[in-house]
Amino acid sequence: MTHAVRAFLLALRDVPNPRVLRILLQSLALTLLLLVIMGAAIYFAARWALDHWQWLGASERDMAGILVVLAIIAGSWLLFRAVAIVVVGLFADAIVADVEGRHYPAAAARAVDVGWRQNIRLALASVVRLIGGNLLALPIYILLLVTGIGTPIFALFVNGLLLGRDLEAMVLARHPDRPRLDRPARWSLGLLSAASFVVPVANLLAPIVSAAMAVHMLHLRSGDRK
Repeated sequence: MTHAVRAFLLALRDVPNPRVLRILLQSLALTLLLLVIMGAAIYFAARWALDHWQWLGASERDMAGILVVLAIIAGSWLLFRAVAIVVVGLFADAIVADVEGRHYPAAAARAVDVGWRQNIRLALASVVRLIGGNLLALPIYILLLVTGIGTPIFALFVNGLLLGRDLEAMVLARHPDRPRLDRPARWSLGLLSAASFVVPVANLLAPIVSAAMAVHMLHLRSGDRK
């Protein structure tokens, strides 16, 4: 966990860099745009279904529409992470290359270029694991609701495991000859990343900070820092 905290602090120092800020703004704008489009699509699809099959009266349909909006807002925490991971995956090579170039030039010189097709494959695989893993854990989430705090703690554990693997894969795509992180390091990486997605406002920075943190984790372990 010590290496993960150090990597996290180094990643926070990377955020003010102009190139990182540009990538952050681009990815955030695209993420929010996709969220709005998805939310609008779900809402209008639900309203169309209610109007088409006329299961409810006019006032009940309006109330159902409000409930749909509330459900979309309540589920946005999972949607945001899923969409953000896909979007950051599209910018992954640029983020990793920038952090490596400034902090680990020797490693950057040996890196393999990652094409946009591989970035898309990694991003889609990541979101499939994120959604699939949380759906598999859904029964346990429901059972733990009675504890009051058990559900968010278990969700943090599940998403920490998933994010640790995905962030590691993002960096190792440029360094296929490097060994994987050990399990404690990978879990620490994922845990801090998952926790940052939960904090309001900070979650907007979480995708970029998590990607930079993964770079630092891999190279600090190997002693690559200049």
